[in-house]
Amino acid sequence: MDPRLSAQDVVRCDLCKDNVVQNYCDYCHVKLCKLCIGEHISDEYDKHKIVPFQQRKSTLIFPSCKKHSKETCKLQCISCNNSICAKCSILKEHKDHNVVDLEDSYNSKKANITKETEEIENIISPTYEEIRKELESQIASLDGEYEKITTIMSKQGEEWHKEIDGVINKMKNEIHEIKVSHRDILKKHLKQITQIESSIKENLRTLKDLHRESNVVSTIMEYKLKNKELSKLPPQVQVSLPTFCPKPIDRGKVYELIGSIKPLTATTDEHGYTLKRQRRPYRELLHSPEVIKTFNTGYTYLRSVSFHSDQEIWAYAEVSEIKCFNVKGKFINAIKTKSGENPNDVAVTSDGCLLFCDWELKTVNKVVKEQIKEIITLQGWIPGNLCVTSSDDLLVVMCDEAKTEYKVVRYAGSVETQTIQYEKGGKPLYSSDYKSKSITENKNLDICVADRAAGAVVVVNQVGKLRFRYTGHSFKSKVNPFLPRGITTNSQSQILVADFGNLSIHILDQDGQFLRYIDGINEPSGLCVDTHDNLFVAEYKTGDVKVIKYLQ
Repeated sequence: MDPRLSAQDVVRCDLCKDNVVQNYCDYCHVKLCKLCIGEHISDEYDKHKIVPFQQRKSTLIFPSCKKHSKETCKLQCISCNNSICAKCSILKEHKDHNVVDLEDSYNSKKANITKETEEIENIISPTYEEIRKELESQIASLDGEYEKITTIMSKQGEEWHKEIDGVINKMKNEIHEIKVSHRDILKKHLKQITQIESSIKENLRTLKDLHRESNVVSTIMEYKLKNKELSKLPPQVQVSLPTFCPKPIDRGKVYELIGSIKPLTATTDEHGYTLKRQRRPYRELLHSPEVIKTFNTGYTYLRSVSFHSDQEIWAYAEVSEIKCFNVKGKFINAIKTKSGENPNDVAVTSDGCLLFCDWELKTVNKVVKEQIKEIITLQGWIPGNLCVTSSDDLLVVMCDEAKTEYKVVRYAGSVETQTIQYEKGGKPLYSSDYKSKSITENKNLDICVADRAAGAVVVVNQVGKLRFRYTGHSFKSKVNPFLPRGITTNSQSQILVADFGNLSIHILDQDGQFLRYIDGINEPSGLCVDTHDNLFVAEYKTGDVKVIKYLQ
């Protein structure tokens, strides 16, 4: 048998079709044997990239510039969302634009694609498969479930038939007893009449005998007349027949008496389905966390930091300007609030759009291609902190204009879908003091709020039910009150809290159990984690962002 036709055949060269492949042209995507390499590159085309077959598709193929045909695009203009070459970057049309290295953007995007693939394979697809199987199971069981209902109805009908038959039989027995009594009354009266009638007949015979002996004076004289007595008729006994009075059948009442059918209800629960949680390998905490990177934002009074990708890390302070940096700490660009006031908080959507709260205008804003768009405008409430959830909902902490009460509101786009404000019994979940209340969503869908004024981390589940409050951990070196300012969570569902009062980070498990401290932080005010769970810490007065590795 020709080995080239075998199903188990090795990969062959695309040119000669015979020899085993050993190399690969990463630009042309052609499999090559050693002997055919020369033939492939003989056209003197300078873009051929020959690599070992095992390293195929490892060479990046950059696009050619549309304006400068001999140039390769190795830069990315974030402002225009276009790939450009070095010559394009100095043109007037790209002046003051946010230009980054295209390979960095490619690596970041590829990492996101890999992450998205894993999420689809391990979370989203299995979740929909589970939902589908559950619906198919419900449909398959419909006949059986409805059969149970009709069986109960039939049994109820049988019970009612028994009851009705019983009542009818009882009534028939009553009628029979009445008939017996009726007969007895009539028979008694008949007996009385019969006796009187016998007396009348006997008296009539006597009178006839007297007629025959009418000439015997003594006999006639001795007879006592009885007609006066006999003409006195006895009382008439009248017995009326009983009557049965059937009631009209009220079919509506019969329906009610037998039972009722609750109508079919179909509701839509926005939070009914939850994505399956991917089981990530457990990572131990490092015995000694280490600062692996530090960069300065140029801010004084740095409030917080928000990571989206290696090319997009947003930071804000007590000024109107929100800055963007890459992971190396290089300044990329900045956005200014419309009101000219500092934002209350910032967050980034899954597709990389910056969100920020403007307390002066009472708006939540979205930045798309450097244009600010108001997506939520509040009446009577001031937006505070915010976060983007795993389902791309928006959670906004807000207080009323009188600054006497706080609540958390969930938005799907610009539509309010949930309000979280009170625990069981009507007690407020959050303190009323007008101080920051950082918010984040954990991987188990819990909603975690660092309530600075209350000195507590308040954690509720997805539907808003209180799970626990964490008020700090007793430790000899931690003598100041617990003052939580920033909060974030990681892939292990651990909760990390910036303790401004004790210059440390508290690490908790998802149930609020203290795990450890990270010390050596200068006034931590805001936290976030990157895709590797490295912790980004915003230091309030220094304006530094420290990147800390704390997991093995």
